[in-house]
Amino acid sequence: MATVYYTASSVDGFIATPEHSLAWLLERDVDPRGPMGHDDFMAGVGALAMGAGTYRWLLTNGLGEDRSWPYEIPSWVLTHRTVEVVHPSITPTQAPVRDVHRQMVAAAGGRDVWVVGGGDVAGQFADAGLLDEVWVQYAPVTLGAGSPLLPRALELELLDVQRNRDFACVRYRVVDGA
Repeated sequence: MATVYYTASSVDGFIATPEHSLAWLLERDVDPRGPMGHDDFMAGVGALAMGAGTYRWLLTNGLGEDRSWPYEIPSWVLTHRTVEVVHPSITPTQAPVRDVHRQMVAAAGGRDVWVVGGGDVAGQFADAGLLDEVWVQYAPVTLGAGSPLLPRALELELLDVQRNRDFACVRYRVVDGA
């Protein structure tokens, strides 16, 4: 079991534009079953956490035509606001990440915990010493500004590098004591 921040980024280190758009990402060619692809990653995930911004983006842009929630696994939304709960697997919370992480690990049943985003949410897990790995799929684009990949100083060890069509995919281990 590992707690993993799995995300995509522009080459200059942004996960969303200043307007919180991910349109730049959705225009890229990627094989979800390819190297470090989403499908294989999700097969090992038992619970996930995301911030309110990521959740709002999914509700506005990322759901299918039937507006169905894409995840059946237990999902936590870290927020200080009231959010619409669109699926019984979703738990909005204002609890500290240590408390949320304990709940996620229990719910994951030995599978990985996915920190979806944003970067500050992943940073909160890292600050608490709870982040084990960072997987980044770098898209061939620069945004110049926006939401940073991980707005923290963090020491990482390179574990793997793969190419998945348009993306350079990198897997890191978080170095303890960073």
